[in-house]
Amino acid sequence: MSDVAVQVTKRVLLPLALLFAVMVGLGLLVTRVLTRTWPFTVEDTVNRELAADRTGGWNDVSLVFSTLASTQMIVVVTVLVALVLRLVLHRWREPLFLCAAVTAQALIFLFTTMAIDRRRPAVEHMDVSPPTSSFPSGHTSAAVALYVGIAVLLALRAKRTPAKIAWWSLLVLVPVGVALTRMYRGMHHPSDVVASFLNGGTCVAIMARAVLDRTLTWGRSKLPLTRSGDDVAAPAAAGG
Repeated sequence: MSDVAVQVTKRVLLPLALLFAVMVGLGLLVTRVLTRTWPFTVEDTVNRELAADRTGGWNDVSLVFSTLASTQMIVVVTVLVALVLRLVLHRWREPLFLCAAVTAQALIFLFTTMAIDRRRPAVEHMDVSPPTSSFPSGHTSAAVALYVGIAVLLALRAKRTPAKIAWWSLLVLVPVGVALTRMYRGMHHPSDVVASFLNGGTCVAIMARAVLDRTLTWGRSKLPLTRSGDDVAAPAAAGG
């Protein structure tokens, strides 16, 4: 096996395989083991209360957030932001990071729904239910990977702490709004969206460590994703 293949396996494939195992384990706990344990015993109550509090205004707000995390919107925004990053920064590191994080969460989400069969909340559904399990929330997971991923990149470029805080605060609010929206619209249980934050956030962390860490060596050379002389303070976000 080549050095690059070893690095990909260690930095990407093995962490993603572990994340998948954790997600399936959590799904089994939620759907088969802890169904009579608090707080899972009150999840149905939460969904019913949210459904009972629906109003025309909040319905419109929830539709906006739900649309921001729809499959079509996630794909379009990811492609557009990746293209902008490539054109502005003249390198592939940041676009690859964002695309990889969004793609990884989608794969983990898809395989998890294939392993876990959970019905959607027993309330009126405001959206057409896709043919997947309720666990986890694909909308929430995708929103975390995309918008938190963008926040990471913008925070790295910001030179002042207030700017970093502003980017994080603004963009992290999107997946939070999406999570609340998916519950409000009767599409997911609370534990579904909580698990999605784990999925999306972990995929961002894995890809940041694998792609944004400029100290990473692939074989005998640095990761060949930047032009010679490029300078970006990526190691701070990569974590290591």
